[in-house]
Amino acid sequence: MSVFKTKDGTEIYYNDWGTGPAIMFHHGWPLSADDWDAQMMFFLSKGFRVIAHDRRGHGRSSQTATGNEMDTYADDLLQLTAALDLKDCVHVGHSTGGGEVAHYVARAAAGRVSKAVLIGAVPPIMVKSDRNPGGTPLAVFDDFRAQLAANRAEFYWNVPIPFYGFNRPGVTIVEGVRLNWWRQGMMGGIKAHYDCIKAFSETDFTEDLKKISVPTLVMHGDDDQIVPIADSAMLSSKLIKGAELKVYKGFPHGMATTQADTINADMLAFIKG
Repeated sequence: MSVFKTKDGTEIYYNDWGTGPAIMFHHGWPLSADDWDAQMMFFLSKGFRVIAHDRRGHGRSSQTATGNEMDTYADDLLQLTAALDLKDCVHVGHSTGGGEVAHYVARAAAGRVSKAVLIGAVPPIMVKSDRNPGGTPLAVFDDFRAQLAANRAEFYWNVPIPFYGFNRPGVTIVEGVRLNWWRQGMMGGIKAHYDCIKAFSETDFTEDLKKISVPTLVMHGDDDQIVPIADSAMLSSKLIKGAELKVYKGFPHGMATTQADTINADMLAFIKG
């Protein structure tokens, strides 16, 4: 078990396997490094060094009561990537992890990052406002918080259904996938998960996206029920200079798991390109 201790004493769990060009994976809320199993094994087999961490408050990392916001997430990464001496690393983020990648890449020192991949990612900003009329109403996230606080286990049992598109006609629920999502969520700390809802929904990543200068691939399913594509990928891909946008017809939010073969092949082509 590999653990890095940040300057505020938080223990960050991470997996670091293989040698070769480095790829670091950033998971979504409220999951863990385990959500990248299909990608970790695939890219390891292709000769890459693969790293995935549990964000503070998530998975096997410290169940923090403070620092559960994007500035601290990025600061944790600045420390961890320096400790691991990651240079010319590809950073891949899903959902909340995509916001984390944007926030980190915009701050990383020259030479640390070679490329970025955003999958079903939350940027530029999720919550609806006068400046973001196409966003998701704040009441939706308030309801998330209320359900989480009232009965986290039940809430987490239900989220995977729209997350993986299991509520669509003709789509069969994969019980192992649902259980694994629930397992990962229940490993983390409820306070950190509660706070992170604000972090992923209300953080404005617009300026981060404008600062990204490395080649970036934006991947999104057009049937994403968690992070609707119109207010995320379609906008982010325009804010990131030279970004490549790939839209997947009918794919859900959790497409890196349910459609791993397609997503992995396209990521590999981008990384090698």
